[in-house]
Amino acid sequence: MELLHCPSISTYKPKLSFHNHLFSRRSSNGVDFESIWRKSRSSVVNAAVDSGRGGVVKTAATAVVVEKPTTERCRFEVLSGKPLPFGATATDGGVNFAVFSRNATAATLCLITLSDLPEKRVTEQIFLDPLANKTGDVWHVFLKGDFENMLYGYKFDGKFCPEEGHYFDSSQIVLDPYAKAIVSRGEYGVLGPEDDCWPPMAGMVPSASDQFDWEGDLPLKFPQRDLVIYEMHVRGFTNHESSETKYPGTYLGVVEKLDHLKELGVNCIELMPCHEFNELEYYSYNSVLGDYKFNFWGYSTVNFFSPMGRYSSAGLSNCGLGAINEFKYLVKEAHKRGIEVIMDVVFNHTAEGNENGPILSFRGIDNSVFYTLAPKGEFYNYSGCGNTFNCNNPIVRQFIVDCLRYWVTEMHVDGFRFDLASILTRSSSSWNAVNVYGNSIDGDVITTGTPLTSPPLIDMISNDPILRGVKLIAEAWDCGGLYQVGMFPHWGIWSEWNGKYRDMVRQFIKGTDGFSGAFAECLCGSPNLYQKGGRKPWNSINFVCAHDGFTLADLVTYNNKHNLANGEDNKDGENHNNSWNCGEEGEFASIFVKKLRKRQMRNFFLCLMVSQGVPMIYMGDEYGHTKGGNNNTYCHDNYINYFRWDKKDESSSDFLRFCGLMTKFRHECESLGLDGFPTAERLQWHGHTPRTPDWSETSRFVAFTLVDKVKGELYIAFNASHLPVTITLPDRPGYRWQPFVDTGKPAPFDFLTDDVPERETAAKQYSHFLDANQYPMLSYSSIILLLSSADDA
Repeated sequence: MELLHCPSISTYKPKLSFHNHLFSRRSSNGVDFESIWRKSRSSVVNAAVDSGRGGVVKTAATAVVVEKPTTERCRFEVLSGKPLPFGATATDGGVNFAVFSRNATAATLCLITLSDLPEKRVTEQIFLDPLANKTGDVWHVFLKGDFENMLYGYKFDGKFCPEEGHYFDSSQIVLDPYAKAIVSRGEYGVLGPEDDCWPPMAGMVPSASDQFDWEGDLPLKFPQRDLVIYEMHVRGFTNHESSETKYPGTYLGVVEKLDHLKELGVNCIELMPCHEFNELEYYSYNSVLGDYKFNFWGYSTVNFFSPMGRYSSAGLSNCGLGAINEFKYLVKEAHKRGIEVIMDVVFNHTAEGNENGPILSFRGIDNSVFYTLAPKGEFYNYSGCGNTFNCNNPIVRQFIVDCLRYWVTEMHVDGFRFDLASILTRSSSSWNAVNVYGNSIDGDVITTGTPLTSPPLIDMISNDPILRGVKLIAEAWDCGGLYQVGMFPHWGIWSEWNGKYRDMVRQFIKGTDGFSGAFAECLCGSPNLYQKGGRKPWNSINFVCAHDGFTLADLVTYNNKHNLANGEDNKDGENHNNSWNCGEEGEFASIFVKKLRKRQMRNFFLCLMVSQGVPMIYMGDEYGHTKGGNNNTYCHDNYINYFRWDKKDESSSDFLRFCGLMTKFRHECESLGLDGFPTAERLQWHGHTPRTPDWSETSRFVAFTLVDKVKGELYIAFNASHLPVTITLPDRPGYRWQPFVDTGKPAPFDFLTDDVPERETAAKQYSHFLDANQYPMLSYSSIILLLSSADDA
């Protein structure tokens, strides 16, 4: 028999992507998404033909495949190929294809032209012989021929037995996990033929001629302590009509607006998920707003090596290469402006969901390897999204490391933020100490999902010669109740989203008793969390707001979430927000309340910028973006999530000026980005009088002086009381304290720069207080004073 041959062309219709989460952390607990899928998807006939086995009809869960006889000969020269590297690798002579599958009994490489893909046709099928085209658990083949406008995928055969964790289905074409670009729909939010939310997808076949001019781009390698991070969404940043960009909602659109971030003082952007995902995953009519629900945030990955294709202005051009090059262009242009790029990556789960989800890639290749399963094949759901990636399995962790290396070496990104990173520390399915560590461990009773003190994946990343030099940030919790803030396995290099900073700062600033001591710890970089483990202040990523929760403006406008627009009866989203509406709920409030809200926003931002650690700003907070009190906007591709450039440009946006000046001040100060935790030689605590801090349960005042090698000495104070207070300042003979920042004053006098009109007059208003070494503070206000020579005063 022939070892390799090309069968006849056949049409192919993929498995229906009926993605039924048991519950999602992006939606309310218990919501069944089955009811929201379009009717057109539930009416497709579910059968398939396995054309490689004599045309025998095989019942499958999803599609009709009709084989059409043809006399065409195979257009490729077929050779055995090599098992490494994984994925499709172009050389001068052709393309090598290699994919892992341990439990498959047969594999077929499917080649599909760009024109055949929407017609659901397979152009060529290359059956892989287990003798000639398999080494160990890797299937491989080398092809020579014309790959222009050619895509690829695989079919795998084997046992279909969910109870044993196997979902092999030879009627399904699945994506190569190592594919560098995924081609499907070309335009964001547009359904496929027959209103299909999951039309056929295939990977790009690379070419040896694919090149990108990096123009000598090199990593910026900023010390992490010097970063000001800006969490942003690629589409949301420029898709509003007021952005007036040439390519709104795309990588190129972000490039057009990078100068805004530069002016704001940002030197690092953290991109919300840009791996390939399906924004139509939650597609359903939203009767509340009269539009459709989307997977807007993107925390549901289809392919980890591929940039999100519909964030590209190129659409389907060059079979996905356009998306790769536009992402590279974004990184290159950011680097030119002195801005690093960090990616938010979601290795905790995939878009394949639970047992009712679609077969897209990993599930059809080797489900029992790639997912964390219970003994009877059930999916562990530590992610809250239906499945859990089997991160500490040897195959899976190597895949993750390979992927991260690719984004660093080929795409030039500067680091990663790991979504629900605690899942990366859990033991894999069928945990075996001999398999992981090389020998058994006394008393080893580790079961699937147990948190590990030395997780193999984190160990590999931390000691990898490429990855240990980039920024590594963990969201140190998961939906299974594991909370590791301050305790994440770190190898001295991992940082964490400091969720405790967010909670403590919110509590203190809004005037809750009992948080003055915890607030002081936050100002110092949370040594209570990180100093004992040998880490530094910059291991704490400080934030008050992020994509998941209230915006800064909503934090001071709403006591309660207002999520009715999500169509889930306000049952989704976090109920405990530690917010305060300043006396009246909602945007329509008295002038007094609105002034207090602006003051509180300045207090939060000032706190963020004077705290040791790394500050992170959420997109739009710099001008006071509101989502109307919605704290879970995962499903809105509209004004709720769009950056409002018209609002940013309004003359009333005094807060934008304040934010830009505060970030600039932070960059100028040597003392606000220390490499170590501040000691008594540099920092001294004060109360209403010098050197008498009040850490009592009822204290709502925290003040400190900080020695700065550039600015001299700073006096920083926070009055979170509802009462004003006149404070006594530390005596510095021969020097005098000068007003600099006071959130209790209206703009532009809240930040006294040299160009402020009547600056001297404003400063002299408090001269009689300063002559007595005192300063009056409004309720709910914060100040920064600078020390200057008495002769200059």
